[in-house]
Amino acid sequence: MNMQAPPADPGFAPPALRKLEDTGLTIVMMRDILLKTIFRKNVEQASEIAKAICLPIPLTTQLIDMLRDMGFLQATGTLHATSGNEMGFQLTDGGKARALDALSQSEYYGAMPIPLEDYKVQVKRQSIRDIHLTRPMLEASMGHLILPDGLIDQLGPAVGSGRSVLMYGPPGNGKSSIAEGIRAAMGDNIYVPRALSYAGQVITVYDPIVHTPVNPDEDASGQSPLRKNASRFDMRYLLCTRPTVMTGGELSLSMLDLNYNPVSRTYQASLQLKATGGVFIVDDLGRQAEPPQTLINRWIVPMEVNYDILTLQSGEKFEVPFDTL
Repeated sequence: MNMQAPPADPGFAPPALRKLEDTGLTIVMMRDILLKTIFRKNVEQASEIAKAICLPIPLTTQLIDMLRDMGFLQATGTLHATSGNEMGFQLTDGGKARALDALSQSEYYGAMPIPLEDYKVQVKRQSIRDIHLTRPMLEASMGHLILPDGLIDQLGPAVGSGRSVLMYGPPGNGKSSIAEGIRAAMGDNIYVPRALSYAGQVITVYDPIVHTPVNPDEDASGQSPLRKNASRFDMRYLLCTRPTVMTGGELSLSMLDLNYNPVSRTYQASLQLKATGGVFIVDDLGRQAEPPQTLINRWIVPMEVNYDILTLQSGEKFEVPFDTL
């Protein structure tokens, strides 16, 4: 049976951006990220900048024009045959100073982030609790395993509930393989944000170790987003297979909260936030440095109310979706 992941349902694709206001970001944040991106990546043409910040070319051009009016950018006045006759742009002295000041506050640059509230809406559109796994799907994904009679009948309702599943038994009896088979049975795709914004802070979510893009250089229509003026979905997201986060004895409580880098002054998403819309596998529970009861206590409320609470360096707490199996 072909287990290749089908295209994502266009019904839950994040809407394409038509105007700058659709980003949900302030002009100041977009200005600083664009300046930092040009400074760090040394991109010059509008198409290159658009690809770097993950906005459609028309919106990127609007931002460039605004920054030119502010005196942060200037046209280089050079057109090259290999550039598709695109005008080049570079930072002015004022633009470099503003970029360096912004970098001193946060080293984040690249894709424009998605406001947390907008992401919550997208999570509901593609929730793992709405998936429908059939017996043939589970059998196909675990056909290489020798399973006891009736196990598929037990797994089906448990997985179909969209809630956490506890599997126990002696070492080597196939628990991890069954967990991986459950993920393989899902077979569909979701949209993963490259980064989120909250309270002026940027949290990187996309992790190439966890997330597997589907046609990373193409959008849902099979066309390069840089070869047309608009995309069929918000390019700040990546179309990926449903993620699987597997952790074992190395798991600690600190990995379940935001990872703040004091040098770059940037945040990385927690493990369960990276696993949103997919499967979070805790292998060999009890072999961690943390007592099992401590880890379970950390998850018990999020599993019940479907949201988790994370904390910024400032001490401010905020809610994020807890949508994992």
